[in-house]
Amino acid sequence: MLHRLLLLSSCLLFIISHVFAQVNPADVTIVRDKWGVPHIYGKTDADASYGLAWAHCEDDFENVQAALLAMKGRLSEVDGVSGAILDVGVFVLNADQIIEEQFETAFSPEFRKVLTGHVQGINDYATAHPKEIKKKGIFPTDEKEVIKGYVLAQGLLSNALFGIARLIDDKHVAVASSFQPQGSNGWAYAPKKMKEGHAALISNTHQPLHGPVSWYEAHVVSEEGWNMLGGTFSAGVTLFLGTNEHLGWTHTTNYPDFHDVFELKMHPRKKNFYRFDGEWLELQERKIKLKVKIGPFKIPVGRKFYWSKYGTTIKNKSGYFSVRFPGQFDIRAAEQWFHMNKAQNFEEFQEALDMQGLVSQNIIYADETGNIFFRSNGLFPERNPNYDWLNIVPGDTSATLWQPRFMPIEALPTITNPECGYLYNCNNTPFSATDPAEDLNGKDFNSTMGFSKEQTNRSLRFQELIQKYDGKLSYEDIKTIKYDEQYAQTMYTKGLENFDLIFKLDPQKYPDLAEILERAKSWDRKTNKESTEATVFCVATSYLIKLISDDVRMDLANTLPEEEYVNALRYAKKFLNKHYGTLDVPLGSVQKHVKGDVELPVGGMPEILCAMYVVPNDKKTFKSDMGESYIQFVQYTDEGVKIESVHPFGASNRPESPHYTDQMELYTNRKMKEMTLDKKTIMENAVEVYSPGKRD
Repeated sequence: MLHRLLLLSSCLLFIISHVFAQVNPADVTIVRDKWGVPHIYGKTDADASYGLAWAHCEDDFENVQAALLAMKGRLSEVDGVSGAILDVGVFVLNADQIIEEQFETAFSPEFRKVLTGHVQGINDYATAHPKEIKKKGIFPTDEKEVIKGYVLAQGLLSNALFGIARLIDDKHVAVASSFQPQGSNGWAYAPKKMKEGHAALISNTHQPLHGPVSWYEAHVVSEEGWNMLGGTFSAGVTLFLGTNEHLGWTHTTNYPDFHDVFELKMHPRKKNFYRFDGEWLELQERKIKLKVKIGPFKIPVGRKFYWSKYGTTIKNKSGYFSVRFPGQFDIRAAEQWFHMNKAQNFEEFQEALDMQGLVSQNIIYADETGNIFFRSNGLFPERNPNYDWLNIVPGDTSATLWQPRFMPIEALPTITNPECGYLYNCNNTPFSATDPAEDLNGKDFNSTMGFSKEQTNRSLRFQELIQKYDGKLSYEDIKTIKYDEQYAQTMYTKGLENFDLIFKLDPQKYPDLAEILERAKSWDRKTNKESTEATVFCVATSYLIKLISDDVRMDLANTLPEEEYVNALRYAKKFLNKHYGTLDVPLGSVQKHVKGDVELPVGGMPEILCAMYVVPNDKKTFKSDMGESYIQFVQYTDEGVKIESVHPFGASNRPESPHYTDQMELYTNRKMKEMTLDKKTIMENAVEVYSPGKRD
């Protein structure tokens, strides 16, 4: 009976996917190199996007399905409480209504073909591999569901979902206080700054190493002018960052005010009525019901939300609060990335940015003609300047109800081709992006944007390093900077602003910590895997991060009391003596990079340039969880684009694949593999060549 149901399901999927099919899989060629990375060739852009979807499913169908479940609001059925957070996110963002209202008019006919081709690729793979489907009802997926994933991602990237999560937990804090140090690095160097005389770009994202938003590397090519190598996430229609033959870019997360919180004034007697411009209006009730996996069971869970003139509304112990953010008003992020992928020069890239479909993210760019460019990108409403938008504002007046009219792109912090020849961002303020003499002045920008003025340890360390080089840098120099494993002298970390206190504790006051505190004074602040001094502080930092973190809400205190730093060091001392019998333990013995049966020592700690965040692995070790992820180095030379890259694990997430862990040694040893956009070279070194559905 089960076999018949699977067969029937497979047939139905085949019929549905091919009635509306526009891509002939025979027009798609997938070439696998020695690392298993797919180089995807199609006659049309739609063919290429189809091939990207198919290859991604071949390598990581598990996470593609997880992404689709999140889009359907059903991730809690397989991931439990952690999945429920995203399911609630899809619901409170009101993504379905947003997409229904905008879908038919939002996209160009050109991009609709690309989107449809990608969806066909996912559905065709599911049709051909029914035994790999984890849950009933995932397939067939459609274009609107894939775009819903982008709406969810924009909500996450712009911190709107974190704000909503805080409200649900009755923990709203000012936007300025919710700045996160975790993130990414990006650098662009102009020819004038490089000894080799050509531009260079470094993409160094700090993403989760596992799950639907871990990076997948691919090379996508069409006969319509698409030729790009870079990274994407599960169900990503295009590449999100990387390089083509002419130009490239990377992203880092920025932290201006991308969402606003409004406190409603409720009627003293009439339930669910709120005041607005002197009138009493009724809230619309919205109920969500989930089936949350807890152990072997699925527990029904319900929650009531509301909708006001401002948007999503949450009731907590403090009252009723609405949340409004620009991502609710534009669903074109996927198309903007598509045009960025295909841009052939700086002017075309600027035209793609002019869409303003991306509601957040810094952009660091370089190209073959030597241009470098930085923008702290965002979609900002025209807010009333008489209110403090970094805190809760009144929700009872049209004076605070901003409309979807957004500031022009010219209003955003932007630097093009600085005289010093370099640009950078490490999730720090956009007003520190190049040589201090050429930095932008925050006072010149609209204060209601709420741009952060904060540094990160990574930005401070980069500033220390760049000043050590007198004049031009070599390619090896910029590699050395990127892979630096040392804390800045200030050791500034937003969220733990007084972290330096851990080095200033009085050994006479805490004699049981005298040995550790003496080590602190002599520690060179390097976090390489051979370091024994770093290990105590790695374990202590893991204690502190656990203390101040609250799941995805990540509510960080600005400072911690002295006693918590003392507790962290005592915890580290006890941990190391219990499991190793000494404090003299190399960091790589305690901190591991783990996947399957492979376990390698790895260096790095939070908030260094070569960042690493860890979680418990077993009773005596920790394992990498987030930080250094997909890394790409690009040089735009007279002979063409030269590319090096590395993935934390490998091209495939299937344990049986030889590419499940084959990049781990490169990654842990701070090395990379050579990549190319040249078809002749790719074909000469191909390990496999096939069309979707025809792999041997």
